Amino acid sequence: MTPATAPPAPGARNTRTAATRAAITAAAERLFAERGVSAVSNRQVGEAAGQANNTAVAYHFGTKTDLIRAIIRNHAQDIEARRAPMLESVRGSADIRDWIRCLVLPSTEHFAALGTPSWYARFNAQVMTDPALRALIYEDALASASLQETLQGLRATAGAIPPRIRRTRADMARQLLVHMCSERERDLALTAAGTADPGQQHWAGAPVDGDAGTWAELSADLVDALTGLWTAPVTR
Repeated sequence: MTPATAPPAPGARNTRTAATRAAITAAAERLFAERGVSAVSNRQVGEAAGQANNTAVAYHFGTKTDLIRAIIRNHAQDIEARRAPMLESVRGSADIRDWIRCLVLPSTEHFAALGTPSWYARFNAQVMTDPALRALIYEDALASASLQETLQGLRATAGAIPPRIRRTRADMARQLLVHMCSERERDLALTAAGTADPGQQHWAGAPVDGDAGTWAELSADLVDALTGLWTAPVTR
């Protein structure tokens, strides 16, 4: 008689479940970044994660929205941890640049720490194109006490900008931050792979030289640009 196989120990089962969830979120992040959220099915995510069961994503996460929320939260902890000490050093500052640095650097430093290739910046850009998913990002962001404090500091140092114009500039700042990070991540991945986009040119008309730049350089550029955006004169 063949002896019965003992069930896996709870610790081993938990480890296997955690590994499966990590594989699914990693595969989904990459596929969503490369193809867009609506173009990728749960079945495709499961296959990319090495799961033979077509219902693996639903079993471990539920809906696609739940999966997207899990990806966002996977990254949020490190971003929050980077913002906390920055806030400690700028509390009470009347310099808007200090608050913009608290807005920009936690994300760009996190992107840099992911290495190359990475997909989270491009994932964010794809999610932001869907109104319902954009609301999901806002919901999670508004739950962050450190981000709320950063935005309050930014508003307090931005001067007497009329509310409607302040909302418009906030939208501009979000677009600049999200999409410039997405472009930098893409350029770094292409450079690392030895691939260039022959159709891409700088605004000045000069061809791209194959140097994607660094996250630190983009951070400085974004802080400069957003400072200029928020301190620009109001003409209407």
